[in-house]
Amino acid sequence: MADGRGYDFDRVLNRRGTSSLKWDQLEKLFGSEDVLPLFVADMDFEAPPEVVEAIVGRAKHGVYGYTIRTDGYFEAVTGWLERRHGWKIEREWLVSSPGVVPALAAAIHTFTEPGDGVILQSPVYYPFYDVIRANGRVVVDNPLRIEDGVFRIDYDLLEEQAKGAKLMLLCSPHNPGGRVWTADELRRVGEICFRHGVIVVSDEIHHDLVFAPHKHVPFASLGPEYAARSITCIAPSKTFNLAGLQAAASIVPDGELRRKFLHTARLGLSIHMDSYFGVTGLEASYRYGEPWLEQLLVYLRENRDALVAFFAERLPELRVMVPEATYLAWVDCRAISEDPAELKKLMFREARVAFSEGSVFGGQGAGWLRINFGCPRSVLLEALERFAAAARRRLDARQEM
Repeated sequence: MADGRGYDFDRVLNRRGTSSLKWDQLEKLFGSEDVLPLFVADMDFEAPPEVVEAIVGRAKHGVYGYTIRTDGYFEAVTGWLERRHGWKIEREWLVSSPGVVPALAAAIHTFTEPGDGVILQSPVYYPFYDVIRANGRVVVDNPLRIEDGVFRIDYDLLEEQAKGAKLMLLCSPHNPGGRVWTADELRRVGEICFRHGVIVVSDEIHHDLVFAPHKHVPFASLGPEYAARSITCIAPSKTFNLAGLQAAASIVPDGELRRKFLHTARLGLSIHMDSYFGVTGLEASYRYGEPWLEQLLVYLRENRDALVAFFAERLPELRVMVPEATYLAWVDCRAISEDPAELKKLMFREARVAFSEGSVFGGQGAGWLRINFGCPRSVLLEALERFAAAARRRLDARQEM
């Protein structure tokens, strides 16, 4: 699909030989170069041409020294958040980092001690578990419930858990479920956490990839008390496919929280230098990338709808949790097996596809798969056809038993 600006999301790019985590480890990870990878959350689309041009221009300079954030950087980020999300922030609230996960780790180091409880809501992006456990903190799991085919929050359990926790990692929009939390849902989370002194760290990296009529609400935008007791983590990496540029930002409105957070990030963890190309890519994407993003959202929605229709027609025994945001579909494959090893065998050996196996997102994800549909539609449909053929053999064999 191309428009007058030349955004062709149908074009299949060859990413092999580009040091791609997604395409250059197929033999190592899955045992075959013939596997189609729709697992790790980067897209198979070129970044906006303005971003490419800006990075090429920087590369041509030839001196890649220590880099600072300029006025243009701050104007681009603050302008983007106000235009796209109706959230007016101050430039001094912005703290840079090489990624959202390092920012989560910095928050854990800053606001908790070894042995403290940190709340997450499973199934959830698996580095949440890593940054908690690897730093000697305790995972406090507030499992999401499935109601009417979507994830819902267990507020009663959260109320009890917040009494003994110090921090909550909130995934908004949610990965892998694709939920866009409403303002009322977020308010209830905030009311509970703040009542018990729990700071909320909101990972909002997918905030731009929301499908109408849903609308992302930045947690800290709900009111002064929410801004004062929270940290919001964003990046252009998912929106514009810039993960390799290592550029993210944390928004910390409260001065005292920000002072402590900066001290840990800069001195304790030595996260204090910006990426030469990351600063350029971030500014260019937030300044010029809006037309490209609008076309991308149309294409991703069409991909999502094609995936949902495919499962309904070809594999009705499997249920898709229709994502309200992200380019990730959460699919219930328990009719085939709840054994992660069996689903891996089905994918990698029988179907020759690589989706994300669900148990890595938490125990309740066993029997589920996460499919990245941020790719040309021909690639998506080929992967689904491969999977359907292998899955149908499994389902038919079970019915015959």
